[in-house]
Amino acid sequence: MSVPRSDPASDCGLDVALAVMGGKWKPLILYHLRSGPRRFGDLKRAVAGISEKVLIQQLRELASAGVVVRHDYGEVPPKVDYTVTPFGMTLIEALLPLCEWGVRNRTRASASMTSRAS
Repeated sequence: MSVPRSDPASDCGLDVALAVMGGKWKPLILYHLRSGPRRFGDLKRAVAGISEKVLIQQLRELASAGVVVRHDYGEVPPKVDYTVTPFGMTLIEALLPLCEWGVRNRTRASASMTSRAS
């Protein structure tokens, strides 16, 4: 993942944030990791609608960005979990106000999206 370069004088930082956590699934994955380590299967169940392949890809990208850490216990059967790094926690702190906004505006946003789809 490369972080886009822009004019620092006019940059609000969204390009950097979106390069790290952009897309449909990464914010949801981070939300579910906010309270502590989670195993792959737990995340798969928590993030409704995500495929195994996409979850693996998104976790790899988050790990590559230094947002999460994959811990392999080297056991049989395999035991692996994912934990948010301190850097990742700063991103979660930025996401939580968006969660609150979504809760407050769920009805209005849903109505708007439904009317656009018609």
